[in-house]
Amino acid sequence: MTDAKAVAEKLLQVNAIKLNPEQPFTWASGWKSPIYCDNRKVLSFPFIRDFIKSEMCNVIFEKFPDAELLAGVATAGIAWGAMAADQLKLPYIYVRPKPKEHGLGNQIEGFYEKGQKVVVIEDLVSTGKSSLQVVDVLKKQGLEVVGMVSIFTYGFVAATEGFQKASLIYYSLTDYPTLIESAVEKGMVSAEQQEVLLKWRDDPAKWTGVL
Repeated sequence: MTDAKAVAEKLLQVNAIKLNPEQPFTWASGWKSPIYCDNRKVLSFPFIRDFIKSEMCNVIFEKFPDAELLAGVATAGIAWGAMAADQLKLPYIYVRPKPKEHGLGNQIEGFYEKGQKVVVIEDLVSTGKSSLQVVDVLKKQGLEVVGMVSIFTYGFVAATEGFQKASLIYYSLTDYPTLIESAVEKGMVSAEQQEVLLKWRDDPAKWTGVL
C-alpha cells in the first residue's frame, strides 16, 4: 500500500503545496484557504514524479486488479493517468469538463468500449463535485466505474458523503491531516498554525482567515 507520509513530504519538498495561515489564498469558489495545492509542479521533478507515479500504480494494482481502463480528469489528472496507464500497460482515455464545441464534440477522448471497468485518476479532490461529474459522464457512456485514485485530498465531509452516495470506492495517496503532521515535523508550521490549519477544514466555506 502507499506511504501517505512519504507522498506528503514529497509534495512539500517541491512546494506543490503551500501553507500560509496568515495570508490565506482565495479559491475560485471564493473560499479563503490557508493551503494551496498545485500538483502540476511535481511533473517538473523527474525522480519525485516517478515516485508519485509508482505509488499511484501500486494502489491501482492492489485495489483495482480488475481495471481494464484508466480515465484521467482534465486537465491536471491527464498526465498522471497517462503515466500510470503506461506503467500498468492499460488503455487510457481522458474526460473534458464539457464536450468540445467543434470537431466531433467529444467529451471523452480516446478509445473505449461499453462495459469496460474503469478507474478514474484525479490529482486533487476538494468537494468531489468535478470528480463525480466525470464519473457520471463515464457511466452514461456505458462504462463501469470501479473506483477513483487521487494524489491528494482535503478530506472534506462533502466529498466523503458525495462518494458514499455515488457508491464510489476512492483512495488518495495522501491527505490533509498527514500533510499538516509532516509540515509540523519539518518545522514549517508552528503549533498555533497547526490548530488554525486543522480548524479550517471543519468549515472551509465560513473560514475567515483570522488567527
